[in-house]
Amino acid sequence: MNQGNGRVAGKVALITGGAKGIGAASARLLVAQGAQVLVSDIDERVGLALVESLGSAASFIVHDASDEAQWQQVMAVVAERHGRLDILLNNAGMLQPGNIEDTELRDWERLMRVNAASVFLGCRAGIALMKAQGGSIINLSSVAALAGRDDYLAYSASKGAVAALTRSVAAFCRRRRYRIRCNSLHPDGVLTDMTRGGFPDGVDPARLTIDSDPMNRMCLPEDVAASVLYLASDEARAVNGVELRIDSGQLVMSI
Repeated sequence: MNQGNGRVAGKVALITGGAKGIGAASARLLVAQGAQVLVSDIDERVGLALVESLGSAASFIVHDASDEAQWQQVMAVVAERHGRLDILLNNAGMLQPGNIEDTELRDWERLMRVNAASVFLGCRAGIALMKAQGGSIINLSSVAALAGRDDYLAYSASKGAVAALTRSVAAFCRRRRYRIRCNSLHPDGVLTDMTRGGFPDGVDPARLTIDSDPMNRMCLPEDVAASVLYLASDEARAVNGVELRIDSGQLVMSI
């Protein structure tokens, strides 16, 4: 179990796509709970500003999570600075609408690269550094992976790939007795800069959150970060291969 103050005290975490949104909220919470956090992102300006606000427990590295060579560089930095990795949050991703009739192959391939291949690369690199002492891998999927979204075809498919990959990684690590847990998070609407861009002019997405009405679907990045903290902590040491929905009950509302 953890020693010292905080639910993840003494642990080392890497968060991809960590400069904004869910990644940034998770970085803040993990640092507050005692972790050393390395934030990676393609947005250097915003990422550096974030880690500066978090103090000495956080650092930043420029990182395209869909680039295989860059994963090797990032893991070399983690090993050099910390000598270990306990928590990996594969959070980097993108959102793009499109249905089966209007989605171009190039858009499909781009979403698969950014949303799914990046998680594959992260899990593979993370296991190599974690297997000596164990750890927790948390992959950001979506409720769109579990239900049919006709207007986000490629996005849904990419997040479905993340869910299936997570189950395979969890089974692999358990069979190898690595003590590495791998779980996926499945939010519905999360109010971030990325999702704000999808709303029509004149619509205030803040009015569509569960704070305004419990029947609304949108939550805040901090709501997802709370689940990241749980899965990263030793409290979840027996939780492996799960698909944790953060959707305010939307998926079960079938009628």
